[in-house]
Amino acid sequence: MTPRDRVLRLTRRVGSSWIVDAAPRARLVMTDSSFPARHYSAMPDGRLRCDVCPRECTLSDGQRGLCFVRAREGDRMVLTTYGRSSGFCVDPIEKKPLAHFFPGSSVLSFGTAGCNLTCKFCQNWDISKARAMDRLQDEASPEQIADAAVRTGARSVAYTYNDPVIFLEYAVDVAHACRARGLKNVAVTAGYVKPEARADFFAPMDAANVDLKAFTEGFYGKLCTAELAPVLDTLRWLVHESHVWTEITTLLIPGHNDGDDELRALSRFVADELSVDVPLHFSAFHPDWRMHDVPATPPATLQRARAIAHEAGLRYVYTGNVHDPEGQSTRCPSCQARVIGRDGYRITGWNLEGGRCGACGTAIAGHFEDTPGAWGSRRLQVQLATR
Repeated sequence: MTPRDRVLRLTRRVGSSWIVDAAPRARLVMTDSSFPARHYSAMPDGRLRCDVCPRECTLSDGQRGLCFVRAREGDRMVLTTYGRSSGFCVDPIEKKPLAHFFPGSSVLSFGTAGCNLTCKFCQNWDISKARAMDRLQDEASPEQIADAAVRTGARSVAYTYNDPVIFLEYAVDVAHACRARGLKNVAVTAGYVKPEARADFFAPMDAANVDLKAFTEGFYGKLCTAELAPVLDTLRWLVHESHVWTEITTLLIPGHNDGDDELRALSRFVADELSVDVPLHFSAFHPDWRMHDVPATPPATLQRARAIAHEAGLRYVYTGNVHDPEGQSTRCPSCQARVIGRDGYRITGWNLEGGRCGACGTAIAGHFEDTPGAWGSRRLQVQLATR
């Protein structure tokens, strides 16, 4: 098949969106062939086993894994979405959510298609459950994505919307290109990944928000067809054996993972086996995908969860997907002064000096600059156009 050259256009604005691309010298050659994958093994029966996530999908020629984007072609495994994305958008870093990683800054976010979990409550189901390549609208090389992030003024690039571990090869190459341009890399992931692939994926990452979906194997098995244990192992590794700044998000689903006993157990795990300095975000569920029969999370549930986590000794606990300025602000764990005020994704107050509380001097865990970013709550769609 003859390669189809794609030459990027210069930056220009169209309505509320930016058409942002690398310099004309940067060219992305797209072909109908797929990108060679890493992390797989040959089985005695002739099949190939994918070793990226604990599912260990074993494939015959022409088959795809559950994630849909990793497939077998002949005697090799391939990634079928390298260089293709479901879209790009500049978001506030607080939306990932990350509360202690350059607050107020902007992040260029993108994902591909597919997922290695089957969550019935998925909030991004149109992307993660996609089974058609026409859902992938934009094409871009790693260098072009880094260039687009620089041109839009983003502080970092986020691998999100669907779980980036399934497009590991593409994510890692983009992350290295971004590091070369002075950008930070942020992974938004469920942490369902095997150890060798985990080390490969997170090596160029600077921060991660791990979606800890619940704290029971029953929940993971029934609603995600997955297991809790590998996620906990990923969290332990990130906090104790990697350089990656880590925060955790748990979406509270009424009647499924919002009981007091489960919340106490989850909070104790974070405090005892990770660190009291790991920020924990409790987010509100809204009915979606295959759980339209479950009501939205009441704000009082988030407040209860936050109180339980504080009682367990966690210093930084936040609420999300609701209007709650107090639950979204950062307080000093020593004197309780408000060091970062927030209203949604907007920074409304700043009392940090060199990463320390401006009132008592206590160090606040995280990565901070002298002043916060000013991106606010804006969301800017970015199109990487070709011609």
